[in-house]
Amino acid sequence: MEDEKTKREKKSFPSFASYIGTQVLSFRDFKMDQIFMYLAGVALFSVGAKLFIVSQLGTDPLDVLIISINKILMLGMGVCSGIVSLFFLLWWMLWNKKYPPISPFITTTLTGLLIDLWSVLGLGEYLIVRVNEYTMLAMGLVLCAYSSALIIMSGIGIRIMDLVVLTMVSKWAWSFTKAKMIIEIGIFSTGWLLGGPFGVGTIAFLLIIGPLIQPFMNINARRFSLKNYGLTSVSSAYQ
Repeated sequence: MEDEKTKREKKSFPSFASYIGTQVLSFRDFKMDQIFMYLAGVALFSVGAKLFIVSQLGTDPLDVLIISINKILMLGMGVCSGIVSLFFLLWWMLWNKKYPPISPFITTTLTGLLIDLWSVLGLGEYLIVRVNEYTMLAMGLVLCAYSSALIIMSGIGIRIMDLVVLTMVSKWAWSFTKAKMIIEIGIFSTGWLLGGPFGVGTIAFLLIIGPLIQPFMNINARRFSLKNYGLTSVSSAYQ
């Protein structure tokens, strides 16, 4: 006879096929304002990421870690990126005792496709001759921060790393900025200690993106009356 612990584990971790089916069906429940925030967020993030890349002033903290791991394992950036994602995936799963949503993987794919689209359309070449690299970096940082706020508030496609951050906010009553900064600093420090590269853009990303997301969420909620589907209470979580 199964004990209570086994029953609870089965309840927490349903069959994977059943889980995928439920996830696909859940997309029908999203509201129009959620979808708008999500799509706008992904589009703006892809532009911000492209600006960051074109500026050539450094890589973001996550890529510092991925590059450092690739230097050691020599498995390629894609595989090493998957290793880092898997780490956060397992962390979130064990902490919350359930499968993660599949939408973060859709976000990653969609963002990559849009960045490729901007490359095909020649956005980088257009900007290089019109805007200096530091202006592009500043624009990219602001766009990445604001778009991250939109994606998080939409409750759709939140990155695995940010799901861990939101779990910290929920379970430890931390502010989003505090949790985000600790994760970002941890990622950067680990990558740097392992030999990953960094530049002025990396430091700017580390110091600016996290702290800007929280104010942008507050502005969206208070000034534009956008509902926060990612967290239940803007006023309590972002103070």
